[in-house]
Amino acid sequence: MNYRFDFAAVLAQWPLLLQGAWVTIQLSFFSTVAGLVLGTACALGRRSPRPWLSGLVGAYVELIRNTPLLIQSYFLIFGLSSIGLTMPIMVGATLAMVINIGAYTCEIVRAGIESIHRGQLEAAECLALTKAQVFFHVVLRPALERVYPSLTSQFALLMLASSIMSAVGADELLGMANRIQSDTFRNFEVFLVLWGVYLLLSYLMRAGFWVLGQIVFTRRRRLGTPL
Repeated sequence: MNYRFDFAAVLAQWPLLLQGAWVTIQLSFFSTVAGLVLGTACALGRRSPRPWLSGLVGAYVELIRNTPLLIQSYFLIFGLSSIGLTMPIMVGATLAMVINIGAYTCEIVRAGIESIHRGQLEAAECLALTKAQVFFHVVLRPALERVYPSLTSQFALLMLASSIMSAVGADELLGMANRIQSDTFRNFEVFLVLWGVYLLLSYLMRAGFWVLGQIVFTRRRRLGTPL
């Protein structure tokens, strides 16, 4: 093999890589926060005694989980624009990621809620706790604590899946890497660097979730139960 490596040409474009990484972080952050809120609301709706509400949420979950994120993002950004509903690319990309992760979060949180034993609810009622106190302290917080590892893994996968948004024109990390490789023609070096950057972002994200878990779920920290 006569190939001569030239990482200098790629690393000289570090401002573009940094800009792309920042866009990826922004996409991941807003999608994670909004997706957690949406998924939690949908998990409650899925368990609603109203058949129309649980059916509607169930249809949303099945529709999103059984179609590709790329198709969903194309529909929101390009499909809706054909009927006059336009939006900025970053808004559409974030919305597509929120809708996508919301469906997966719904099922994870629902599993956590259903794991709460009925006896705990009865004990809370005996202590004369309000419905809000029962929901937040007896149902939601323990449920999130139980499924926290699954949630963090799903959100880390979402960050990696944000690379798909380059296909709809978002200037995230992969989009910037494609621009660099078209300028330098150093495909091997560009994607090797890109591999390392995504790996670093993934480890940083998981470390951030671990710290957050230690802060929020103090009971696990006292018991020494790993997150």
